[in-house]
Amino acid sequence: MSTKVYAGTEVPVNDEGFFVEPGQWSEDMAPEIAREAGVGDLTDRHWQVIRFMRAEFAEKGTGPTVRALGKTSGVSVKELYQLFPKGPAKLAARIAGIPKPRGCI
Repeated sequence: MSTKVYAGTEVPVNDEGFFVEPGQWSEDMAPEIAREAGVGDLTDRHWQVIRFMRAEFAEKGTGPTVRALGKTSGVSVKELYQLFPKGPAKLAARIAGIPKPRGCI
């Protein structure tokens, strides 16, 4: 396990860069995580997905899969891949500061 500094706060992350303690995440950190992951500037659509991921995690203890995300977030699967190119559920979860969703390789 290592640490990263986002928005001036040092946080522990696992080997894949996912937060160990999701409660340490803040919205100020998301743009830095997104840039580091190659996503670029976050748009309103990115934020819609990120906030949805956090809400799902808070309610269910895990982030949604790509299929569930496409059906319930208000963003189509096609658009999810445009917003988060290298695996939307995994990448969106990382930017949202939650653990990697089950079923993500």
